[in-house]
Amino acid sequence: MDSPDINKIPPTSSEPAEQEVTNTVPLIKKRRRRKKQFPEMIPSSTALNGLRILRPHNDANNSNSNSKSSSKLMDQIISLQINSTKNRKRRKMADNLAKEVDIEALIALSVGFPVDSLTEEEIEYNVVSYLGGVEQSNYIVVRNHILARWRSNVDTWMTRDHALESIRSEHKGLVNLAYSFLFEYGYINFGLAPNIVRDSSLMRKNEDKGSVVVIGAGLAGLAAARHLLLLGFKVLVLEGRKRAGGRVRTRKMSGDGGDNGVVAAADLGGSVLTGINGNPLGVLARQLGFPLHKVRDICPLYLPDGKAVDSEIDSKVEVSFNRLLDKVCKLREAMLEEVDCVDVSLGSALEAFRRTYDVAEEPQERMLLDWHLANLEYANASLLSDLSMAFWDQDDPYEMGGDHCFIPGGNGRFIRALAENLPIIYDRTVERIQYGSDGVMVFAGGQVFRGDVVLCTVPLGVLKREAIAFVPELPQAKKEAIQRIGFGLLNKVAMLFPYDFWGGGIDTFGHLTEDSSMRGEFFLFYSYSSVSGGPLLVALVAGESAVKFELMSPVDAVGRVLNILKSIFARKGIQVPNPVQVVCTRWGKDRFAYGSYSYVAIGASGDDYDVLAESVGDGRVFFAGEATNRRYPATMHGAFLSGLREAANILRATNKRSSFPMEKINNAREIINVKELNGDPEETDYLDKLFKTPDMSFGSFAVLFDPRSIDLDSAALLRVGFGGKKLGSGSLYLYGLIPRKQVVELSEVEGDGNRVRVLHSRYGVRLVGRKSLGSVGESLISFIKTARESQREN
Repeated sequence: MDSPDINKIPPTSSEPAEQEVTNTVPLIKKRRRRKKQFPEMIPSSTALNGLRILRPHNDANNSNSNSKSSSKLMDQIISLQINSTKNRKRRKMADNLAKEVDIEALIALSVGFPVDSLTEEEIEYNVVSYLGGVEQSNYIVVRNHILARWRSNVDTWMTRDHALESIRSEHKGLVNLAYSFLFEYGYINFGLAPNIVRDSSLMRKNEDKGSVVVIGAGLAGLAAARHLLLLGFKVLVLEGRKRAGGRVRTRKMSGDGGDNGVVAAADLGGSVLTGINGNPLGVLARQLGFPLHKVRDICPLYLPDGKAVDSEIDSKVEVSFNRLLDKVCKLREAMLEEVDCVDVSLGSALEAFRRTYDVAEEPQERMLLDWHLANLEYANASLLSDLSMAFWDQDDPYEMGGDHCFIPGGNGRFIRALAENLPIIYDRTVERIQYGSDGVMVFAGGQVFRGDVVLCTVPLGVLKREAIAFVPELPQAKKEAIQRIGFGLLNKVAMLFPYDFWGGGIDTFGHLTEDSSMRGEFFLFYSYSSVSGGPLLVALVAGESAVKFELMSPVDAVGRVLNILKSIFARKGIQVPNPVQVVCTRWGKDRFAYGSYSYVAIGASGDDYDVLAESVGDGRVFFAGEATNRRYPATMHGAFLSGLREAANILRATNKRSSFPMEKINNAREIINVKELNGDPEETDYLDKLFKTPDMSFGSFAVLFDPRSIDLDSAALLRVGFGGKKLGSGSLYLYGLIPRKQVVELSEVEGDGNRVRVLHSRYGVRLVGRKSLGSVGESLISFIKTARESQREN
């Protein structure tokens, strides 16, 4: 291979980022809907398998309505002709109606609803008085009709009256239940169309449902925040990064390409929308007028020397690869029938069958098989040796159909639109979540944020690292699920070139390697020239190579990629230019992600996703994100849908709590030590009680913030303990007034002695006794005391 001129390679940037491959929704063709009246239920003979549907009344006696003049033969003939025409019209109307019901059922199926049963959420919502029977069948038809009607025009807000327009008034109860469920769980009236945004602000419930602190401004957090506001909650979003989007990151790349500068939008994280049918991101694209670019199926493969792979050998190996997967599936079925707790790695099972059936014995065939295995590792962000053979594909039955697509300009366009006008505080890393029957306290960036509920949407990798402390600790079952579910890695090298030398006729091409251990290194290239605004190529690094990649220097990485490209295109007489800008991702080193997306590891199952999604603390702490979505893990739409789901769950928990108030025990503000906080009955110094639960503490320092303001210049009361055990009866406490900003700076100083020196020499703060705080200090204590008492009463 030719060696690149390293001196000519432009500077590269290495940024943490995270890949989450997903889907979005198809553009559903608009169609005129005629009004229809549904007075009674009859069986459907089509795909609903016997569900009873609402349809026009069929008068069985009408065939004799004109037979009173039967004495005259001509009248009888005319009557028969009229009735025959009416019957044909009725049959045609019934057939058309049944066909329309079937279409609506298919639309509901694409969104995730089963054809002839209810979802768990619907059962918990009590949409029917009992399961099974005519009522349930009728509810399903009504639900599907409302859903399909809104999906046919997602730019308009659908009201209850609109839902009732085509259904007779005697079915109003079913309509109200279906409409309420679909609205609260975000299946209708969501999104960013101008009319939807305008009407949602008008339709927001005026009642104060309480306050929610949302941790994370990724797709899950943004979707949840917007829906919670619509449902009547006060919302604050805390984001550790200085931007929204989380693992969805679109970066603008630019450089001097000679006479003309070149620019492009590169998706460093979630990029491909796989399966747009029913996908909520497809709805957003329609509403915002974003075009969808279908990823073309053509993907030529090249050998290590740059020669194109023989198409017949390629087809042969692909067939063999699929047969290996089929044999693994049959083995899995047999094993699970015998023992449901046995699991091995998918990689070991595939390799065992490969050896048994002598698959890919020739060198080129083995390289081709390795390429398919690398592609499988890319799809799961995992080494095959870590994937569960039993449940690695547990989400396949729910996969959304449709084309794989790119959004021109990148998925950051979704993020910007979703984050607009939301109350987001950036650069706030959450360290602790404290919760109890009276609410939650979120400690982030030296501040304490209080709310009724907290929604945690951080990636699974952050939970695995225990980067956030939960007080009390999470239930053991949830902690075990967090550890069982895998969280894998995918990295990218985004390269902006001065011009498109690879041609615009394809969107992907692949490269084979002789070393099986390196099969995932730059094995697949995506061409973004048609959607990024410039000549952009992205090389993927998957499997074991994705882990090793994070130890590789960006210069070495770019050199290897250029060697591959030169080997391929030199054979075609094409000179490969040096890129004008390169970005290498490092998602594994990103402290706000620690990886890319989840997978089912050995010993895990889909049940673990459900456990991770469960709320804790009697409806105080909720969880969202792709790793909480059993049906759509590792996808952008899975994250988005989980946010809508948890917004609805928070509403249900809040309504339940208001109907059945719980006894206030284990309060969030008292959780550190309830007995100590209650104190001795003879204790008279209330300030000691307040400092039992400080807003911030480090070393011998404790701080109470002014509850009236979160401004960094607002005052805080500082207490410093001296003496400790040497005094025999506890510490001697001195106090001082200090701005919040200086508290944060002080917390980063190592050692109490150094902190005291900083207080005096840098800040000029004089520590005094309790009685020497003065009027300003006493006033601050009074406000803190009043706020604490008010919180307990509420």
